[in-house]
Amino acid sequence: MNINLNISSFVNEPNFNSISPDKIYDTLIIGGGPAGLTAAVYCMRKGMKTALVLKKAGGQVAETASIENYPGYSYIDGNDLTLKFREQVMQFGIDYAENVSAERIIQGNVKKTLLDNGSAVSSKSIIIATGKKWKKLNIPGEERLINRGVAYCSICDGPLFAGKKVAVAGGGNSGVQAAIDLAKIASVVYLIQHRDRLKADEILVNSLKKFSNVEYLLGHEIREIHGEKEVEKITVENLSGNSSFEIPLNGVFVEIGMIPNTGFLNDVLKLNAFNEIPVDHLCRTEAAGVFAAGDVTDVRYKQIIVAAGEGAKAALSAYDYINFEFV
Repeated sequence: MNINLNISSFVNEPNFNSISPDKIYDTLIIGGGPAGLTAAVYCMRKGMKTALVLKKAGGQVAETASIENYPGYSYIDGNDLTLKFREQVMQFGIDYAENVSAERIIQGNVKKTLLDNGSAVSSKSIIIATGKKWKKLNIPGEERLINRGVAYCSICDGPLFAGKKVAVAGGGNSGVQAAIDLAKIASVVYLIQHRDRLKADEILVNSLKKFSNVEYLLGHEIREIHGEKEVEKITVENLSGNSSFEIPLNGVFVEIGMIPNTGFLNDVLKLNAFNEIPVDHLCRTEAAGVFAAGDVTDVRYKQIIVAAGEGAKAALSAYDYINFEFV
């Protein structure tokens, strides 16, 4: 479970060029996860003048230890899949900015995107593929042991813990669904929730009750994750008794929700109740020339293959917009 996430940078690659402040690009892609990188491949294959802005290559995929549901691979870790995506983009000459984020989009026929490094990008269209970020517990040991027993995706990383003891932090729908998935393969699942009851839908709670290897720790919180090279145990606090104890285990799944990376869009697009971008079946937003793809949208299933497909769709929609609608 000790995964090396030192993904090499786009910097100094021969097929990647700095974004020019003097160009007006056909499209600007914001985001470097599966949706953004797939969109880049499709845009470049269509001959569009394309700029790519990314904070981190791979997005959530780069923090996923095990992927067993992506077509073409019976098993691949997130680091390797990110490199595969990256290699495809490298076939083309694309302008890019790395380790930067969009701060604001100024609407217009030609749109201007302001970046947090002080530069700006002008483009006829924009594809937003900024994804989501996991809510974290922000406790000692969590960050250090990511992909060494600390995980945020039971579908992706669950198979690594077959026959082992794991904890799930979170009693909402995502936490209870993760506990159900893990109970099928783990020896013991500790479901830890700070409230005195589960928040998940009744149908999920009833499904979880069918498993005899789930232990419920309601009114409890994880205070620390311990381990040198991988997770070895956790410290749990009983909130009603103000006491703490340790549980030896192999993995901790943090399932307390996700936050869409849409903070820079409040004056450009209306977001839904979950701060996601509403899109139609062609990845179009309410704003002309602005498209969105992947986990940042209201598309229901947050999966790598879905994000990649939506990225391709957004690119093709942007191509149609440039060629048939843009004036």
